[in-house]
Amino acid sequence: MAEIQLRNIEKRWGQFTAVRDLSLTVENREFIVLLGPSGCGKTTTMRMIAGLEPVTSGDIFIDGTRVNDMPARDRDIAMVFQNYGLYPHMTVREHIAYPLRLRKVPEPELGNRISAAADKVHLQDFLDRRPRALSGGQRQRVALARAIVRTPNLFLMDEPLSNLDAILRVSMRAELKHLHRELGTTTVYVTHDQIEAMTMATRVVVMNNGAVEQIGAPEDIYGDPENLFVATFIGSPPINQIRGRLAGGVFQASQASLGGFAKDISGDAVLGVRPDNVSIADRDADLKGTVFAVEYTGSDLLIVVEVGSERVTLVGDMSKRPRIDQAIGLKIDRRRAFFFDAKTHARMRAAL
Repeated sequence: MAEIQLRNIEKRWGQFTAVRDLSLTVENREFIVLLGPSGCGKTTTMRMIAGLEPVTSGDIFIDGTRVNDMPARDRDIAMVFQNYGLYPHMTVREHIAYPLRLRKVPEPELGNRISAAADKVHLQDFLDRRPRALSGGQRQRVALARAIVRTPNLFLMDEPLSNLDAILRVSMRAELKHLHRELGTTTVYVTHDQIEAMTMATRVVVMNNGAVEQIGAPEDIYGDPENLFVATFIGSPPINQIRGRLAGGVFQASQASLGGFAKDISGDAVLGVRPDNVSIADRDADLKGTVFAVEYTGSDLLIVVEVGSERVTLVGDMSKRPRIDQAIGLKIDRRRAFFFDAKTHARMRAAL
């Protein structure tokens, strides 16, 4: 297995900086996810780890060895890409065997390793099929089997599930998580899908504009965001935002005055509260508005309420579906509310 250390790495093309001053340690056997919007630098970071993109400055270490100048083929890394890279004329068996044949693995050992890799991703019944006879999920599993058959020290996965439909993505997430637990191979996974990050990662690295915004376990990223970007990027439906001013434990907004907050933070602020921490209030409401939309998702009832010029979303009670344009009161859970500086978007924290 492998430990990866990124020390102040940067990648620049002329005046454009794709990755800036990124430092990160990926522990042995960890499943770490680089998460962020398109263009944030996550794939560039992965390509530098793989040796497919040179580092402009900084150092990359794999198991204590500096690999900046080491060719990709010598880094003992297996990659799985968004497009599966399958050859139409080759069978599943031939695809899995390909990296072993390049390394001149003896024929008796070849069959055993192909069978073991196929078994891990449930492809034993498809070994003689070609890609055109496989579903999208099966093709993705072929790409995985081709990667794991080498038993590398490190897996790099770049948006591997993005071409699959929603149902297949759910099942493949479970497959990948189970596979990681079984193999224990250090894995760096790139995605823009926060659900993939939250369900699969041991730690999440949230990136934006080439820089790291926050690193932490999924529950910490969700429940204790460092800034407004992280708070809004993580969570579905997105966190509610209300702009106003905080002073003396009271948050004043154009549509409400809410007390009961810490008295040692103040200034222009954005109140952030997740939909599952807002509830309908028949009395003593913090906010009052009218129902703008009601969305039934199967597992949840999402209610969107217009409060002045803002819209607030909450997770409602299935048995109490309000009407559109109905007047409604809302209560905010003070213990689960966040404040962010209106200018810097940094988290405003009360003293312990």
